[in-house]
Amino acid sequence: MTDDVQAPPAPSTEPRHLAAGDVGIVRPRDFAHPGPFTFKSGQTIQGFTLRYETYGALSATRDNAVLICHALSGDHHCAGWHSESDGKPGWWNNLIGPGKAVDTRRFFVICINVLGGCQGSTGPSSTDPATGRPYRIRFPFVTIRDMVNAQKLLLDSLGITELHAVMGGSMGGMTAMMFAMEYPHFTRRQVIMASTANESAQAIAFNEVGRQAIMQDPAWNQGEYPRDGGPRVGLGIARMMAHITYLSDAGMDRKFGRRKRGSAGGEAYTFDAQFEVESYLLHQGQSFINRFDANSYLYITKAIDQFDPARAAGSLELAFAPVQAESLVVGFASDWLFPPEQNRAIALALLRAGKRASYAELATDLGHDSFLLESDELYALVRGFLERGEAYAFDFTI
Repeated sequence: MTDDVQAPPAPSTEPRHLAAGDVGIVRPRDFAHPGPFTFKSGQTIQGFTLRYETYGALSATRDNAVLICHALSGDHHCAGWHSESDGKPGWWNNLIGPGKAVDTRRFFVICINVLGGCQGSTGPSSTDPATGRPYRIRFPFVTIRDMVNAQKLLLDSLGITELHAVMGGSMGGMTAMMFAMEYPHFTRRQVIMASTANESAQAIAFNEVGRQAIMQDPAWNQGEYPRDGGPRVGLGIARMMAHITYLSDAGMDRKFGRRKRGSAGGEAYTFDAQFEVESYLLHQGQSFINRFDANSYLYITKAIDQFDPARAAGSLELAFAPVQAESLVVGFASDWLFPPEQNRAIALALLRAGKRASYAELATDLGHDSFLLESDELYALVRGFLERGEAYAFDFTI
């Protein structure tokens, strides 16, 4: 080796959870509300639990909180690691941490598993104290408003006086919108990504096919299945189909194309997964059934379908009338589940209602899931919106 040739650097032995910009090892916490809680349907349960995580510190004035709202298949674990051997960080770890777009040196970040969920929060798989048995499909139908009202009780318990911001993508964007409508004087900013003020017929249709895959699985048994069993085939199919809607044609073609798996490159026809995209979807379905409850999937998809604030108010502009928050709405060009025009409609309705709102559209080929993936443009938008001092309206850009 000559003197001017440098040996490659040794691979880093630094644990990932200690990397700069990472919040490190985190522990979930549980909030137990002991009193009765009444749903929009009029049904009442005697208390509930919400599982949540926090990152950063609450300021002395208790007004630096940023609430992160998860999507359908997400949960409270949005940043950091649960253990040193954890193979996967929180689902928005790329966005949240010291020095990142949502800077935990400045903000107290909280993420809550929704009411109706299955990752520690009360939902269909939880025990009904009145019977000592799981609620299953006797659990009250839950709406986005119910999820928000339950989360507000948790935030009150922490002594949070206002939200610096509430933000989320997909269903998380719906949750953010509802916070700004239900608690206008509590919510200073909202960030809505890859979302919609009401689903299209096509999106509802995809959710219904997923629900039917679950309910037509004999193991669903009218919702009466053991904790370690249930409609695993139906839930896996529902997840596979839903996951297709989260991607784009161009993104899938770039990632998989028509490539075949290893020895499956021949012309022999079988019903085994031969294409890489088939194997990928099977993996997605399998990993999902190991962490998600089928009844929760039914309940949460129904809550998403029913979300339509304009319906009761008469128009989206009237629904947004109480909003005091400044809003940033972000659409993604390749998102065909909640396409850019649905995100623009939210921003336009806010502007027509006389609210401070801005819209940005990012060109990616990653589909609906673009809000979860690494994007310097997205990071810059979020950081700029959260950290600037004096509030003013952005330019409305297409």
